Amino acid sequence: MRKIHVFLDKVSKRFGKVEAVRNLSIEVEEGSFYTLLGPSGCGKTTTLRMIAGFYNPDQGEIYFNGKPQKGIPPNKRETSIIFQEYALFPHMNVFKNISYGLKLKHLNKKEIQMKVEEILELVGLQGLEKRFPHELSGGQQQRVALSRSLIIKPKILLMDEPLSNLDARLRVKIREELKQIQKQLKITTIYVTHDQSEALVLSDKIAVMVKGKAKQIGSPYNIYYEPTDSRVANFIGDTNLLKARVLEISNNELSVDIGNSILVMRKEIIRKNNLKIKKGSWIILMIRPQYMVIYTKTDGMHSLDCSIRGIVQDKSFFGMFMRYKIGLKGLKETIIVDDYYFHSHKDETIQNEVLIGFKSSDVYIFPSDDNSEPLLRSK
Repeated sequence: MRKIHVFLDKVSKRFGKVEAVRNLSIEVEEGSFYTLLGPSGCGKTTTLRMIAGFYNPDQGEIYFNGKPQKGIPPNKRETSIIFQEYALFPHMNVFKNISYGLKLKHLNKKEIQMKVEEILELVGLQGLEKRFPHELSGGQQQRVALSRSLIIKPKILLMDEPLSNLDARLRVKIREELKQIQKQLKITTIYVTHDQSEALVLSDKIAVMVKGKAKQIGSPYNIYYEPTDSRVANFIGDTNLLKARVLEISNNELSVDIGNSILVMRKEIIRKNNLKIKKGSWIILMIRPQYMVIYTKTDGMHSLDCSIRGIVQDKSFFGMFMRYKIGLKGLKETIIVDDYYFHSHKDETIQNEVLIGFKSSDVYIFPSDDNSEPLLRSK
């Protein structure tokens, strides 16, 4: 039976005329890794600071294990927070930085020594006890900040973009270690990031935040493959969004106009998306780049029931695939195609006309926000 550890019940927070968080409700299960994901200014850090007790909600309530937290200061909340800057004490070595919280609890030297040694082994910092922060790499400083938070054994660990100051390769390494430590300790973790890959890899559940609201809450799989609207789809992973007008709906097929060509798709796409549409309505088609294939000939397209033509504008080699930037006739924007079969046409040159194939089953439909002429949007 799942146990809700942290519950935000219709929480709102304003700063002057700016409503940073609006009527936000989330449930964080005990021992889970919960991520608040969104662009800058969406309210995710404000939400984290309210959970920590640094801000008080203007409306709504925050509960830990069913107990309201209103009026409880940060040092009484059994939470620990890791900031983006790590906030290490520059005049203290690794041992003293990590043990600082234990000294405030008045533990004796023997207990402190034992607990610090345990945490150093857990995070792989053995032998660095006497080094100062300026003598450590970015990854080592991050481990010290994590150790300082974990050693006091908080019931809830809060993390505000803790990996953003690391280079890409080290970030991947540290996030793998972070995930392993969180699962090993089974500590309830609430994590703030704007990095989609971090959220998808680390999380048990994700809340995608837009303008102070949770636009969608679900598992990483659910968020990626079943986004609720085009804004969530465009934020999670690379995607192509094509605006289209419905031309015909028959028993088996859906025909749409994307402004430069007609697409005929299997009608099952409507049932899959659980969307009610009618002839003449405007919709958004979402197609992930990895589900699209480039052909210079029609051979081998029998398994792909949709196709559009375009012009190669640019290409980038990513090792396992070639990323093509494709312009569609009559439209200003481009689409992205990640082609894993590029070896069959690896000499494809800029300005070549190509045929792009994909399956109806890989297309997702959203209602359009307006009825203006169709444009192609890509991430």
